[in-house]
Amino acid sequence: MSYVHTKRLTAGDYVNYSLLGLISIISLFPFFYVLSISFTDPGAYVPFKFYLFPEKWSLYSYRYILSTNSFINSFKSTVFITVAGTVLNVLFTFTMAYGLTKKWVPGRNIFLGVVIVTLFFNAGVIPNYLVVKNMGLLNSYWSLIWPSLTNAWSLVVVKSFMESIHSELEDAAKIDGCSDLAVFWRIVIPLSMPAIAAFTLFFAVGHWNTYFNALIYISDTKKWTLQLLVKQLVIEGDASGVAQTLDNDAAPPVETIRMASIVLAMLPILVIYPFLQKYFAKGVMLGSIKG
Repeated sequence: MSYVHTKRLTAGDYVNYSLLGLISIISLFPFFYVLSISFTDPGAYVPFKFYLFPEKWSLYSYRYILSTNSFINSFKSTVFITVAGTVLNVLFTFTMAYGLTKKWVPGRNIFLGVVIVTLFFNAGVIPNYLVVKNMGLLNSYWSLIWPSLTNAWSLVVVKSFMESIHSELEDAAKIDGCSDLAVFWRIVIPLSMPAIAAFTLFFAVGHWNTYFNALIYISDTKKWTLQLLVKQLVIEGDASGVAQTLDNDAAPPVETIRMASIVLAMLPILVIYPFLQKYFAKGVMLGSIKG
């Protein structure tokens, strides 16, 4: 017979769980409020009134936003930056990290030292802007991709992860006739899928939420990212960038437009994250274990 020993909850445990539950409920209120306003019918919306649930449900605000050229252009821009930037981030990060794991690579210690230095020192906003300007990337989507193809923290973590892969696997592949490139693609990459999934999520979220660099490098409103447009709506309260009518009807209240734009800006990441969550924790933990 087997016995299952369960831990008996103490008074302190009940207090902790109660506080955590209360904090979680309080944290959900802003999300409910945003969803409630975004789904509220424009005719039933009353300014400065708290809505936990819409008095009258409607998708009009979403239909309105999705019919505007400004939102569609911003959405396309953000999708392109996220997809292209994430693919290049993963490619450059894992290839460079793999090279840094090889002690026989000429100049390895120099490159590794340069990477470590950038963990402590940053060039700053003005030097980065001048580099982007001199490269002719201002008002280009690539200004948000090329300068950040990888970063020191990602390289260090991925390098640590790859060092945990047993070298005997690579040696066996080379005995079978595989070149270094074939070993990388056929052995290292398949074994690195948890880390790839984790860092794909890191990079994708970073590109999707890019705001500061877009604010500095992109002045053409037609190339604005989604976050810049949402900032224009939410913080500055300016809906002129998306002002147009839908089926010749009046535009919905600015507040419902704001909330609907926030939901649409968050939705793709919220949909993708659950599928990568299990790889997220696993990939990060594996990077800290030396095999």
